Amino acid sequence: MIKLTWLGKLAGGLLGLFLSKSIWGAALGVLIGHQFDKGLAGGTAEKPFGGFTRVSAAERQRIYLESVFLAMGRLAKADGRVSEEEIRIARSRMHRLGLGPEQVRIAIDLFNRGKQPDFPIDAQMQKLAAACRGEPDLLRNFFAFLLEIPLSQGRIKPAERELLARLGAGLGIGRVEMVQIEALLRAQRSFGQDARRPPSAEAELNEAYKALGLTPAATDKQVKTAYRRLMNQHHPDKLASKGLPDSMLEVAEERTREIRAAYEKIRDKRGMR
Repeated sequence: MIKLTWLGKLAGGLLGLFLSKSIWGAALGVLIGHQFDKGLAGGTAEKPFGGFTRVSAAERQRIYLESVFLAMGRLAKADGRVSEEEIRIARSRMHRLGLGPEQVRIAIDLFNRGKQPDFPIDAQMQKLAAACRGEPDLLRNFFAFLLEIPLSQGRIKPAERELLARLGAGLGIGRVEMVQIEALLRAQRSFGQDARRPPSAEAELNEAYKALGLTPAATDKQVKTAYRRLMNQHHPDKLASKGLPDSMLEVAEERTREIRAAYEKIRDKRGMR
């Protein structure tokens, strides 16, 4: 088979020369064509193609779920040991995702691989970031799912926080955004719990504002904007269209229920339409 890895350079050079009528234009065209040739020679479902990453929807979902369980394993081992409570939480998360027996077996295997100190978890985060390029909501959803694990234990240990910051950095999520996601998750969890065990009306309303990332001083317009933004980020239908695995949709639905309940509490109190 004849390798055609010179076609891009030839076409780019000729086009650059034709458009610019100069040797510099031709040189620029050759450079651009070279990038195309690199993609033509090496582009696959997981490798750069002309500077972009292309993955099928099925491959994106596979990488996403694979990364979930690998990262869960690394997070459980963040402080050097995996407790019985952390194993229980991991199994509870797998059950929450509605995995079948064979899927659970695979998830446990990935979890155990992720625990190993020599597992390249940073490379896995880069792989996930590449697969979800152009879909930051998927990466925020992934990070929020991880962040909920230590939050379910009441607090985030220093070693867990450092690891989460490292994983977030690999996904393009900085420390400031991490703090924002954590604050919203805490507020949404608190509001959801308070809805089942109601406190005073004032305290419940304050939790509703926090769940939307607001204070009671927010205007009606700001309340509506925050609600729409959060629903757009977490709505299961939108996330599914972007490649969120089906098993993660229930988690997204639960979060949107909490967001909607918080908004409705504020809307009713204010008499908003």
